[in-house]
Amino acid sequence: MPANQLAVVTGASTGIGLELARCCAQVGLNLVIAADEPAIERVAVDLRRLGGSVEPVETDLATTEGVDKLCAAVEDRPIDALLANAGVGLGKAFLDQDFGRIRHVVDTNITGTLYLIHRIGNEMLRHKSRRILITGSIAGFTPGSFQAVYNASKAFLDSFSFALREELRDSGVTVTCLMPGATDTKFFRRAEMMDTKVGTEPKHGAYEVAKAGFHAMLRGEADIVTGLKNKIQTTVANITPNEMVAKQHRKMAEPGTAKT
Repeated sequence: MPANQLAVVTGASTGIGLELARCCAQVGLNLVIAADEPAIERVAVDLRRLGGSVEPVETDLATTEGVDKLCAAVEDRPIDALLANAGVGLGKAFLDQDFGRIRHVVDTNITGTLYLIHRIGNEMLRHKSRRILITGSIAGFTPGSFQAVYNASKAFLDSFSFALREELRDSGVTVTCLMPGATDTKFFRRAEMMDTKVGTEPKHGAYEVAKAGFHAMLRGEADIVTGLKNKIQTTVANITPNEMVAKQHRKMAEPGTAKT
């Protein structure tokens, strides 16, 4: 992508989103970055050192008002790349979870993401050579016992990205789905999963994951699963009965499975 084009990155205050924003800045893209916490202001200061303009927007993308606030910050500037990364997780058994937090997962990962892509995607259709990156997950291949709502939300996004890509096939707008596995971010701590095996085991670095997704987006690829282990895991999940996969996931995500 030529320098000075505009990219919008959501969930950019930490983790994969922060590193996706860094990838954009490193190639000279101007940025509008969004997150639901004040740390997004500090991130903007850091990214500006790479040379481009960076506008931070603190907003809750789980709400239509929050998405509208982000779009208002963009104003009438054409968006060349949308990196829809905002998402939250939630561990523990479904019936033990607070329903407000359950709904927040759905509203952030699914509803807010759909609304943002619907708004910006319609603007992108007016132009050519536009790119959308959606952060899905290999979790979408697995019935996620003790992460049931989160995994289901990622299954939705994985599926949606392929469908949208086909609908836009001849439009000049490409859709790429980044499907990482467990990544070294604040995700598991925020999801209250630090007493689980998956929460405490070694993970891929966020920058390596983001870089792979960013370059897959630039190439216009349909999807990318990062890491050999994750590629094997998705292949196995596709041919294993769902009941068995859910049992295997319990061993990773059930509270109390962390090694001591």
